[in-house]
Amino acid sequence: MLPKVILIACGAFSPPTPMHFRMFEIARDYFQQMGTHEVVGGIVSPVHDSYGKKGLVAAKHRSAMLKLALKSSDWIRVSEWETHQDGWTRTRVTLQYHQNYINSLLSDDSSDTVPGWLPGNLKQMSGTVQVKLLCGADLLESLNVPGLWDPDDIEAILGHHGIVVISRSGSNPEQFIFNSDILSKYRRNITIVTNWVPNEVSSTMIRRLLSRGQSVKYLLDDSVTDYIMKNSLFGANSHKYILTPNHNEIAYLHPPSPSGREDGIVLNLHQVDNSVRQRQFEEMDETDFPSHKSPTNSTNGSGAELMRPKMFCCGDSLNMKTLRNRPGQAVQIRTDASGSHSAYDPDEVKNKKLKTTACPL
Repeated sequence: MLPKVILIACGAFSPPTPMHFRMFEIARDYFQQMGTHEVVGGIVSPVHDSYGKKGLVAAKHRSAMLKLALKSSDWIRVSEWETHQDGWTRTRVTLQYHQNYINSLLSDDSSDTVPGWLPGNLKQMSGTVQVKLLCGADLLESLNVPGLWDPDDIEAILGHHGIVVISRSGSNPEQFIFNSDILSKYRRNITIVTNWVPNEVSSTMIRRLLSRGQSVKYLLDDSVTDYIMKNSLFGANSHKYILTPNHNEIAYLHPPSPSGREDGIVLNLHQVDNSVRQRQFEEMDETDFPSHKSPTNSTNGSGAELMRPKMFCCGDSLNMKTLRNRPGQAVQIRTDASGSHSAYDPDEVKNKKLKTTACPL
């Protein structure tokens, strides 16, 4: 019986693109062909609004777009847990929460209730189910950037969960691993999968086109595009144009009159000038990981200092000594059998003995 895996992708999804979901299909195909694991589910976890980058629309919109885009999928689901927390949640904590929620369901025979972001037949599964982080090669490379990730976070993600990296054809993720002591240490928990069908459409590109009033037809799911237009997201102005599958290029400034005459002003979508808004939404994608240096301190004469961006890694550090002594287990996040949960409290986790189900990699 193959080890069971649930893949989880964390990010902004602002907006979600087809490539966000293609990663799941590519990874599942790989495991099926290799015969090493059974992928029983996929989860997308949109980041909290306090993530703080420009171009990040409200979580309610990002969650709604994800659900619309995933209507055609029978195994990838949306978890809104991150968006309901008090603030931004580190990737490690997100993985720990979902892993332990799954552990608690599998070990509790008193309830058959399974939340919508998990497979409906989870309770009928035997053995353990391991949560693995699904990501692009850019995230793997970012683990080598000094000061970008908390070392304890890397230890926990690689040691207790593992990652599945979707790499571009021609890239060399093995080089990233070789150049890093910590990645080399956990090499057996890193699965590299090559994507042989290039797709360079990113959320950044979509936002740029929308802010310029240009068409995104065939780059997004039609239902997602319509949602963006109706809610005037990413600089798109629904009062100037309405994008529908049948009227991609032409729109009306005003709706037809009650008499039925179309006396609104007709605009060409490509002529809408959103240059002022454009700059606001041409920001980094969730797969970008640039770091920057602070200005030179003229007082003490010190050089520029590498600043850690608010991405993937930030937050208070937790003591991982206990975790390192218990390989194959995930920290228990406060979750009861009924499915209720609350924000992660490191002091409570530290002072309270919590039940944890082993999940060997």
